[in-house]
Amino acid sequence: MSKKASKFQTVFMSLTYRGKGVFKPLNTGMIDEHVGCIREYVANIFFYKKEGTTIMIDAGYSYERLGEKLNWLDINPRDIKHVLVTHQDTDHVGALERDSEGLFNQATIYVGEVENRYLTKEVRRKVKWGLYKLPYVTIDNNKVLIKDGQVFYIDNIKIEAILVPGHTWGHLVYLIDDTYLFAGDTIWFGADGGYSFLSSLAESNEVALQSLARLEKNLRSRNTPIKIITGHTGWSDSLDFAFAHTAQICHDAKKQKPVDPKAPYDGYDEEDDTMQLAKTQRLAKANL
Repeated sequence: MSKKASKFQTVFMSLTYRGKGVFKPLNTGMIDEHVGCIREYVANIFFYKKEGTTIMIDAGYSYERLGEKLNWLDINPRDIKHVLVTHQDTDHVGALERDSEGLFNQATIYVGEVENRYLTKEVRRKVKWGLYKLPYVTIDNNKVLIKDGQVFYIDNIKIEAILVPGHTWGHLVYLIDDTYLFAGDTIWFGADGGYSFLSSLAESNEVALQSLARLEKNLRSRNTPIKIITGHTGWSDSLDFAFAHTAQICHDAKKQKPVDPKAPYDGYDEEDDTMQLAKTQRLAKANL
C-alpha cells in the first residue's frame, strides 16, 4: 500500500494543494543538537539523538530518497532500533510498511493501543468527512502498545505519550525529555500561529478541537520551555504561537488566509532541499 499511496499523493495531492499555502515542511537538517529531520515531499520525519541513542519519530512515505537523505545527517538506518509512531497514515509509516524498502525492519515500533486498531484492521481509516476509506496498513515490525499518559524510557531518554484523538482515533503526541513535543498531525502552523490540522483529513474535527484544548492546558501547566514540532509545518518554541487559533480548523479546500510567504507554491517540489544546506544550516522556527 505504501508505494502505491506515495506515488498517488505526489501527483494528486500536489495538484490539489498547489498554491494554497497548506504545507510548509522543514527541509532536511538539524533543529538543534538533539533533533534532526528529513523532508519527504510535504512531510517530515524526525530523529532524536542523545548519548549514543537515536530514536526515530514517524517513518514518512515509502520514499525513494530516504537512504540518501539519512546519509546527509550521518544516520545509519541499521542504528535505528526504536520508532515512535504518532499515527498510521501512510505519510507517517510508509517506510515501515510491508512493501517498503525495509530499512527499519529490525526496529521496534511504539504505537498507541487505540491507533493499533487500524493496524489490526478492526477499524478503517476514513477521510474526506468520512466519505472515503483509505487502504489498510500492514506492518510486520515488533510492536509495543502505548497507553495515554504512559511514561517510559528508551535508554536514558524519557518519553511521555499523550492521546490526542481527532485526526485519527488513536493519534499520540510524544513529549521527549520534557522539552520536545512531536505533534504529528495534531497542529497546523499558519502564518499567524497554530490551528487544528487539515479539516478534510480528520476522523472528527470536533474531537480534534477538544483534544487541542486539553493538550494546551496540559503543556501550559508544566511551566517549562517546550519545542512543538509538527509533521508538516515546522516547529515553534512559543506556546502562544502554537495555540494561537486552535479553536479553529485549517480548511484545506481553499487558499489559506493570511497567506504564509514561507509556504511553497508546490510542497512536493524539493529543489531547495539540499545536502549542503542540511549540513550547514539550522532549521528556523515558525514564529512570527
